[in-house]
Amino acid sequence: MAITLSQAAAERVQKFLAQRGKGIGLRLGVRTSGCSGMAYTLEFVDEAMPEDHTFESHGVQVLIDPKSLTFLDGTELDFAREGLNEGFKFNNPNVKNSCGCGESFNV
Repeated sequence: MAITLSQAAAERVQKFLAQRGKGIGLRLGVRTSGCSGMAYTLEFVDEAMPEDHTFESHGVQVLIDPKSLTFLDGTELDFAREGLNEGFKFNNPNVKNSCGCGESFNV
């Protein structure tokens, strides 16, 4: 099982953590939401939980709870700029379909 970040995503996370002035890494997860069933969550972490699975990618610590890992295994988090828009993008090989707006997915 593995979760990775692209070089661009890792650089962006490191920049955000530096601006915050604290934090040990990034927590990825899923929650029930949207028209397709699940939505991604992303937050900065100041302290790991005992049950967290931890991965390291391009110098960034990525933490995931056991329930979310089932849905995110093999995922790469990327950071992309498209025109005036920029943001994180989940490249998840487990997704079977997603809603038209791209906010939720199903595995």
